[in-house]
Amino acid sequence: MHAETENIEKRAVAEAAAELVPNGAKVGLGTGSTVAFLLPALAARGLEIRCVATSPATEEAARALGLIVEPLDELGALDIAIDGADQIAPDRWLVKGGGAAHTREKIVAAAARRFVVVASSDKLVEALRPPVPLEILRFGAATTLAALSPAELRDVPPSPDGNLIADYLGPVGDPAALAARLSGTPGVVEHGLFPPALVSEVLVAHGTDVERVTSRS
Repeated sequence: MHAETENIEKRAVAEAAAELVPNGAKVGLGTGSTVAFLLPALAARGLEIRCVATSPATEEAARALGLIVEPLDELGALDIAIDGADQIAPDRWLVKGGGAAHTREKIVAAAARRFVVVASSDKLVEALRPPVPLEILRFGAATTLAALSPAELRDVPPSPDGNLIADYLGPVGDPAALAARLSGTPGVVEHGLFPPALVSEVLVAHGTDVERVTSRS
C-alpha cells in the first residue's frame, strides 16, 4: 500500500474511533502510527476524559495536545481502550507489538470494558504470520531465545519497562497453541498474540470509508 493511501486510511479510522469515546470516560490510549492520528482527533473533541498511555511516546504526545494522562492504577477499570494492530486474522486474532509496547497494550486492553482495534485495510490477513513480537527478561535472554527457537532479539531500545524486545520467527499455525507455548516459556514477559475474546470490535478503513468488522470466517 502506498504511504499516502495508508495515512488517509489511518486518519479516517482514527477519527471514527475518536467519536466512540463518551464524555467523562476513562480511556486507554494505544501506541503506534494509527494512534498518532487518534490523539489529535480525540483532543479536538474537547471532552472531559482521563487517559492512560501504553508508552512514553503516546503519553508525551497526548499531554502535548492537552489530554489528561494518569497511571492505570489510579484510573482502575477503563471505559474504552483504542489501539492499532499489525495483523488482523478473519477470526479476530491479532498480532501486535511492532512498536514494542505490547505488554502494556495487553494490560490496558484487558482493563477496558470495550477494546476497539483500529487499522488500515492492509492489516487484514488471511492467516497470522511471523514475526510475533516478544518482551523477554534480560536475565537468561539467550536461554529464553533458544527455548523459543526460531527467535531473535530486535535491534530496538528496551520496552517501556526496561525489558528486551525479540521476535518469534517460526510459523504461527494455531494462534491459541502458540500463545500458550510462548506464555509458558520462562523468561517471556509477554507476547504479541491478542485473542479474539479481548477484542470488542474492529474498525478498518478502506480509503475514507470505515467498516466495522465482526468476523470474516
